[in-house]
Amino acid sequence: MLQQKKLNEITSKEEVTLFLLINKVEIKTAKTGNDFINLELKDQSGTIQAKIWEKIEDYSKMLFDGAVVKINGIVEEFNNTLQLNIKKIRLATPDDGITTEDFLPKSSRNFDEMKKEFFDAIDSIKNPFIKKLLENIFNGDILNNYFRTPAGKNWHHSYLHGLLEHTIEIVKICDLVSSFHKEIKRDVLIAGALLHDIGKIEELTYSSNFDYTDQGKLLGHIMIGATLVEKHISLIPDFPENLKVEILHLILSHQGKLEFASPIVPKTLEAIVLYQADELSAKTNAYKYAIEEEKNKNSNWTKFLNLAGTSLYISKENN
Repeated sequence: MLQQKKLNEITSKEEVTLFLLINKVEIKTAKTGNDFINLELKDQSGTIQAKIWEKIEDYSKMLFDGAVVKINGIVEEFNNTLQLNIKKIRLATPDDGITTEDFLPKSSRNFDEMKKEFFDAIDSIKNPFIKKLLENIFNGDILNNYFRTPAGKNWHHSYLHGLLEHTIEIVKICDLVSSFHKEIKRDVLIAGALLHDIGKIEELTYSSNFDYTDQGKLLGHIMIGATLVEKHISLIPDFPENLKVEILHLILSHQGKLEFASPIVPKTLEAIVLYQADELSAKTNAYKYAIEEEKNKNSNWTKFLNLAGTSLYISKENN
């Protein structure tokens, strides 16, 4: 286990020596006309921008996205955001005993507890067709990938086991709403909660960085997921057609609005609940970690978050 200060613990004017993972490397030109290397570096706690002003040609040949590097530099503050001015940098070697997984964020929740909650949700299903569908899909490689995949690249639950954590949160929200409103088809809704993001196991890659696969960019997780679920439904004899349509509708409409890449808007009670549960889980997680990432800076506010449309207040309890 890598033992070093985390990025969300460093402060302005501090000199640091750290192993970090390169998210992105770019050559840019300053206002002076001189080239510099801009890096986006990460560890399990977050990301930081870094600049290299010397030996640009040499370093540009050495550095690449997904590489683990050892850096020495000074923490500076620019536009209320911390960045690194790098003095020394080298690629990690096998003797360092460092792997890319040391830098990939992981869910803070206990993995075994989450797995139990996931299987308990499947066990709670009473409809035999839905239960068979879930048991058939969540097996083998699909299950292993599902448990490991992040729920997103950057915005929410963007860490290993993030999809599992996000799914369990939605299941619990849907279960609670179902207890209030008996008109809801609970089994259909819980199935939708478990299956709505299953396409992300093919949409996202997470070997060194979190990124989109070619299939993910071309098709998107909604299309991938609906195709996968429809294929498994077709393998179950006498699966009711109306049940198939309702479950597929949940997957296709779960992002709620056409402008949010949802091919159809929610048109059933269960689909509306799923969309709102998904929104609640995703935004709560995203805003929580946006605050966490900036809690050590000298401000009560985060930077402006494009997806939120605002800055967020960092209360004294979070400092």
